[in-house]
Amino acid sequence: MKIGSLELDHPLALAPMEDVSERPFRLVCKEFGVDLLYTEFVHCEALIRNVKKAFEKTLVTDEERPIAVQLYGQVEQSLEEAARVIERARPDFIDINCGCWVKKIALRGEGAGLLRDLKKFESVVKAVIRAATLPVTVKTRLGWDEQNIVILDVARMLEQAGVQALTVHCRTRKQGYQGQADWSWLEKIKAAVTLPIIGNGDVATPEDARQMRDTGVDGIMIGRGAINNPWIFKQIKHYFATGEHLPGPSPEERVEVCLRHLRQAVEYRGKHGLFAFRKHYSGYLKGLRNIARLRASLMQLEEVAEIEACLRQFLNQVPSTI
Repeated sequence: MKIGSLELDHPLALAPMEDVSERPFRLVCKEFGVDLLYTEFVHCEALIRNVKKAFEKTLVTDEERPIAVQLYGQVEQSLEEAARVIERARPDFIDINCGCWVKKIALRGEGAGLLRDLKKFESVVKAVIRAATLPVTVKTRLGWDEQNIVILDVARMLEQAGVQALTVHCRTRKQGYQGQADWSWLEKIKAAVTLPIIGNGDVATPEDARQMRDTGVDGIMIGRGAINNPWIFKQIKHYFATGEHLPGPSPEERVEVCLRHLRQAVEYRGKHGLFAFRKHYSGYLKGLRNIARLRASLMQLEEVAEIEACLRQFLNQVPSTI
C-alpha cells in the first residue's frame, strides 16, 4: 500500500488509543515488529489554543517512523489551523479520527458522530486536505448503527476527496466494542474503491490476522489485542512466514519488558505515567500463576523501585511456566 511517498507491504499497525498509544507503548510495539504507528488522537481546538498536553501528543521521533498524528474535530477552520500545527511536528501523514464512539465525542458530532452527517464528514476531511501538504488518511466505523451502515458511501466519498488510505473498524458506533466485528464488509469496501484499506477490530491472534488478510485488505490495525499482548506483531509475522506459532514469552521476558515500559512511561509522564501504566499489568503478566494476587499488590504501589522489587520477588517464588 502507498500513502504519499510511503510504501508498505501489508503493514501491521498499532491503533491510536487514548492514554494507551503514548510514545513508550509505541516504542515497545516497534521493538516487537509493528510497521505503522499512530499517536493518540488530538482535538483540533485544544491544539490551536496551545494546550500543552494536546501539543505534546503531536511530537514524534524518528525511531517511531512511519507514524501519523491523529486529529479530530468538526469545525473546518479549526481543523485547517490544527493541520498546519501538526505539520510542524513532521509526522509521515495526518489521520482523521471519524470513528471514536464515546458519547462525549460522538454525540457532539465529532469522531463517529460524523457518520450521521456525511456532508459534514466530507467538509471536515476536505478542510484538513486543503491545509495539509502531508498525505491525509481517515479511520472510521461501518455506520452509526445497524440500520445506518454507510461505509460504502463513505469510502467512495473519501476516495473522491483525495484521502490516501482508509482504516475501518468493523463495528458501528452503537456497538462500541460490543458484539463481533463484521469483517465481511472489508471485501465489499475493497470492491467499491481503489484506495488502500486497513482492517481493524477483533484481531487478537495470528489466525485472526490471517483471516482478516484473506479479505483482501492492504493492512491490519490492532488495538486492544496489543494492549494484552504487545508481542502480537512479532507472532503474526512469524506465523505468516512459517505457518507456525512462536513460543510465548517467558515470565522473565514479560517482567523485563513490563519494567522497561514502566520506566519509560514514568520518564515520559512522571507520576501520572505510573498510574496510567496500571492498565498494562494484566497484559504483561498474562498466564503467570497467582496473577490476581500479584496485580492487587502492584496496584497499591506508587514507586518504580517498589514495583520492581515486587515483580522480581514474584519471579523468584513462581515457577517459570506460562
